[in-house]
Amino acid sequence: MLTDQLRADLTAAMKARDETRTAALRMALAAVQAAAVAGKEAKEMGDDETLRILGREVKKREEAAEAFKTAGRDDRASKELAERDVLATYLPQPLSDDGLVTLIEQVLAEGGWSGAGAMGPAMKAVTAAVAGRADGKKVAGLVKERLGS
Repeated sequence: MLTDQLRADLTAAMKARDETRTAALRMALAAVQAAAVAGKEAKEMGDDETLRILGREVKKREEAAEAFKTAGRDDRASKELAERDVLATYLPQPLSDDGLVTLIEQVLAEGGWSGAGAMGPAMKAVTAAVAGRADGKKVAGLVKERLGS
């Protein structure tokens, strides 16, 4: 499981005294643990949920880096980007623009969706096919464009 891999890598990073990797993995594992105990009952986190959480953590690091750059704190921004890079190694390879368009067109053709009214079910199917390998806003824009809405 991915969570076990994160824990093993955290141990290795601590032994190697790699502060950036250690900090990034600790925060990621804390986010996974928080999600596992959220709600009424604790649950085991599967790889899909863990990948979703890691994707959110990567996005948080990017947003924080941008905020630090805006505030003139380039040292903190570079630290956030370094942590983002550590976490990004656990995510699946992002789809290229051409690959994303091809995938969207394939899913829309299989579902037979067209027109603005099909946006909801089409997005659900496309999002499942993309599985976190592309930005949601970009996916939504491309689906909307392909549906002609």
